[in-house]
Amino acid sequence: MIYALRFLPEVEDDAINGFSWYETKSAGLGDEFLRMFYACAGDISRNPLHYQKVHKEFRRCLIRRFPYAIYFIIKNDRVIVAGLFHCARDPRTVESMLQVRKKETQ
Repeated sequence: MIYALRFLPEVEDDAINGFSWYETKSAGLGDEFLRMFYACAGDISRNPLHYQKVHKEFRRCLIRRFPYAIYFIIKNDRVIVAGLFHCARDPRTVESMLQVRKKETQ
């Protein structure tokens, strides 16, 4: 079963910030970052239960090649992506941001 995928609006900002940062490091690297992000999002929609819960009902998928993680929840037949965060962030900060964004998933 393929789950419908929904991104919170803040995830677009997260992705644009990551893209911009990598693009300043090397032309084309931002595009590669976005390709990896969307590839992982596709994997999540095909098999979201493959990823373990890391904070309450939030699950995490680590992006290949980049130190970022996608945080999402499963609601019925939908996957709601709530965050795209750099792995060096303080886990408490990530958890608090996810709690704020959780309100938008309901």
